[in-house]
Amino acid sequence: QLQLVESGGGLVQPGGSLRVSCAASGFTLDYYVIGWFRQAPGKEREGISCISSSDGTIYYADSVKGRFTISRDNAKNTVYLQMNSLKPEDTALYYCVVGPDCTAVADHGAMDAWGQGTLVTVSS
Repeated sequence: QLQLVESGGGLVQPGGSLRVSCAASGFTLDYYVIGWFRQAPGKEREGISCISSSDGTIYYADSVKGRFTISRDNAKNTVYLQMNSLKPEDTALYYCVVGPDCTAVADHGAMDAWGQGTLVTVSS
């Protein structure tokens, strides 16, 4: 069973930084495609980033490109999303996912597993 637990969300001022984490249990995260989705109030869920060790793919949506960085620590079985230069429009519930490939994340397709989400609020 693929279990994901996000952490690290919180309140941050515009222009600030935050790092959210996704810890995996029950499986070795490095063998899977791991992505991040977010859902803002009143908006559809958006696939914003993805990392795949098998083919070296790293994906970022245009909305976060240049500001967010995805990385993984295999020793800790954890994937991170470093978020810099945060904007109020980045306010959302952030979900970690296991997906079939990064194209599915980019296309907001079906995922194999979801975490429970961590809330990021960008506000002064």
